[in-house]
Amino acid sequence: MQHQHNMEKTINETKQGELLVVKEKTGNKRKLFIESYGCAMNFSDSEIVASIMSDQGYNTTQNLEEADLVLVNTCSIRDKAEQTVRKRLQKYNAVKRDHNPKMKVGVLGCMAERLKTKFLEEEKIVDLVVGPDAYKDLPNLLAEVEEGKDAINVILSKDETYGDISPVRLNTNGVSAFVSITRGCDNMCTFCVVPFTRGRERSRAPQSIIEEVNNLWQQGYKDITLLGQNVDSYLWYGGGLKKDFEKATDMQKATSVNFSKLLEICAKEQPKMRIRFSTSNPQDLTMDVIKTMANYKNICNHIHLPVQSGSNRILKAMNRLHTREEYFELIDNIREIIPNCTISQDMIVGFPTETEQDFQDTVSLMKYVKYNFGYMYKYSERPGTLAGRHMQDDVPEATKKRRLQDIVDLQRLHSEIRTKSWLGKTVEVLIEKQSKKSDKEWSGRTAESIVCVFPKGQYKIGDFVNVKVTDCTSATLKGEAITLSDNN
Repeated sequence: MQHQHNMEKTINETKQGELLVVKEKTGNKRKLFIESYGCAMNFSDSEIVASIMSDQGYNTTQNLEEADLVLVNTCSIRDKAEQTVRKRLQKYNAVKRDHNPKMKVGVLGCMAERLKTKFLEEEKIVDLVVGPDAYKDLPNLLAEVEEGKDAINVILSKDETYGDISPVRLNTNGVSAFVSITRGCDNMCTFCVVPFTRGRERSRAPQSIIEEVNNLWQQGYKDITLLGQNVDSYLWYGGGLKKDFEKATDMQKATSVNFSKLLEICAKEQPKMRIRFSTSNPQDLTMDVIKTMANYKNICNHIHLPVQSGSNRILKAMNRLHTREEYFELIDNIREIIPNCTISQDMIVGFPTETEQDFQDTVSLMKYVKYNFGYMYKYSERPGTLAGRHMQDDVPEATKKRRLQDIVDLQRLHSEIRTKSWLGKTVEVLIEKQSKKSDKEWSGRTAESIVCVFPKGQYKIGDFVNVKVTDCTSATLKGEAITLSDNN
């Protein structure tokens, strides 16, 4: 993974933070140290920030002590994520005090949006606070800081998509990249701060997206992820918020592009490039998207489909806008149309009023689906959300921990079952990096987003390789390379 999920337990690998570095731009004299925490969208946003700052004379650095400017891109989805950021600020403070008194420190992203001016009061080291829609204002804010002022811009935009900025690819393997297609979320789940920190849903112009995809292919990238808080809500009708689509003209509606159409356009434009997407919401994932996936070989057979709970009562309290039964129907349709599609989940235990029966409903849902992998959390009350304002966090901590461990154990079992089903089969792997456990092996992903390792041989990063699976763990396939794929 290239970003932090800030969760209590997970089946997938995570990092505590991603240090973002890019090749130096000739002529730039100042140094930028930037870290990203949270979701993939934060990582993508940091690439936009690096592009903006590159034009202002900053090259990125891995050395905190030499940085003129330190930026931390923050997550607000859990209290633990925010505490991690505060600890990093203590580290920055120590470096500034002992090594670099002129260093400036800025906080970006969702935590900045949520806390606003309070951040400047609580963390004296912070010089500027910038929300997710205000990154183009960074040069102006830095100018204010240079004049000795505190600087803040956390105004949510109704139209900003950064579609006119070419992101600087940070800490890249040169193989896979994110392409942001939407910003914001309209779903208003009662536990989630995203609508308050990233605003309403708006989509990026399809031509801008295709231009970025084509540019990535020309640079040698072979795997992209179309990215958004809710990609299935993508809807371009000439600009504007999704909620205002009903007011669009007949011509705008007739020529509009939804997510299924965008997927098809991308698949046709670059037929040898793997195309992924994240994240989907059950109520918005339509049959035409599933059928489009089935129609194009280069659209990867993996859907991240958060459900959050298996209990209809809890789903309603979460304002999830789908029922358990509707979710089962969607899963059945995916399995029928794309039999080898991997499905992953997000799950929350210990939501306010969750009973043992509610929890057992979650367990039974997991047993029905048998997810390939997943991300599991204890409920964490977030200030400002509907649940935080109106629901008592009444499930005991010990109960939350026990329920979390139960579903983590269950997911590990299901992951092992799903992974073992690939034994003896041949999979196409895109090599992304050297294996962490052996310098004699490559590591890559299949089209189903399963990690696979195999002996290096004569292959190199960026190769598509056919691998026969001979062994596995609960999360990783192991095998022997057969041939280079025709996709090279």
